[in-house]
Amino acid sequence: MNYNKAIKYRVYPQKNQEELLQKTFGCCRKIWNLMLSDKIDYYRETKESLKTTPAQYKKDYPYLKEVDSLALANVQLNLQTAYKNFFRDKKAGSPKFKSA
Repeated sequence: MNYNKAIKYRVYPQKNQEELLQKTFGCCRKIWNLMLSDKIDYYRETKESLKTTPAQYKKDYPYLKEVDSLALANVQLNLQTAYKNFFRDKKAGSPKFKSA
């Protein structure tokens, strides 16, 4: 028999790690909202999908360079998936803006 086991972990980050986590979560939320806003505006104007990357926003928001770029890239992938699901199945609902 194959039994599934679950293991719970609890982490206690140090102050600098906790600060980096908060920055990362905040930047991910910021990128999500910026990209979603730009996608909505572009779609209203052209009825086409906009391709954006987090790197395009780093010039205007230099603090985005402080966090891991892969975390921001994952936000881009998640937003693309949310948009594809919305256009494929309206029951999925449109992507929503993230709040703190």
